[in-house]
Amino acid sequence: MEEAFADDGVRGVLDRPEHPRGGALALTHGAGSDCRAPLLESMARAFAAAGLLALRYDLPFRQRRAHGPPGPAAAAGDRDGVARAVEMLRAMASGPLIAGGHSYGGRLTAMAAAANPRMADALLLLSYPLHPPNQPEKSRTAFFPDWRVPALFVHGSRDPFGTLAEMRDALRQIPARVELLPVDGAGHDLACAGLAAAVVERLCALVLF
Repeated sequence: MEEAFADDGVRGVLDRPEHPRGGALALTHGAGSDCRAPLLESMARAFAAAGLLALRYDLPFRQRRAHGPPGPAAAAGDRDGVARAVEMLRAMASGPLIAGGHSYGGRLTAMAAAANPRMADALLLLSYPLHPPNQPEKSRTAFFPDWRVPALFVHGSRDPFGTLAEMRDALRQIPARVELLPVDGAGHDLACAGLAAAVVERLCALVLF
């Protein structure tokens, strides 16, 4: 069952499972989107069907304006928004909590979890942006050695923000259990039929629901 959610600065959509298993998923969007993005919607519904309470939420920058990417100064506030949303969902769940996001939202979620390893029990990173397109020298992995939370990375073979080979190399820097789910032929938007079900299966196995 889907319902609008707004409480204490957290705004989004809550998908309640028909048969709850106790766990929960907090998922946020990329720089050019919002919580109603098709990718987030399909993921949230698949996790809810598997028995998890799923919250897809807007980052603070998106709550301030409906369109456009975040400015450079928005990152710290958006990370605080991630922590606040996850903490709120944690209070509603009795089992393991997964935090994640698409692109920019996934990166900020990972950074928040690296700073506070107890924030989540596992992470879901959809199209993690390793670097800007065509600029591999501008790596976004400086915090990877501080990473302690199990994670599933889902990455398309045609993603301009990092090749699969670059992703595999980068994951070696993370001293936690991490797995890569490559999506052949997919770009940064991860448009692929049946992907959500495969993600649910891999991630639930990773955190042993």
